[in-house]
Amino acid sequence: MAVKIRLKRMGAKKSPFYRLVVADSRAPRDGRFIEEIGTYNPLKDPAEVSINGEKAVQWMLDGAQPSDTVRNLFSREGLMERLHNEKNGK
Repeated sequence: MAVKIRLKRMGAKKSPFYRLVVADSRAPRDGRFIEEIGTYNPLKDPAEVSINGEKAVQWMLDGAQPSDTVRNLFSREGLMERLHNEKNGK
């Protein structure tokens, strides 16, 4: 089973709001998920991002792969750097 960290689209038509979820890669985009770890609102200026960093890093250490967009959000929040530091034991 491949586990992914990806966005789940919420909100009305033309006003997207996303939840960052950990899900089985075979599950549909807005379908079943394992755990919710944050939110992303691209309509705010600047975009509003709220991530539970502890859970996100722990899931990635356990092998979860972030999608490209989620990887960019994590980089902006400094989570990718934190992940590399924890992998290297710093």
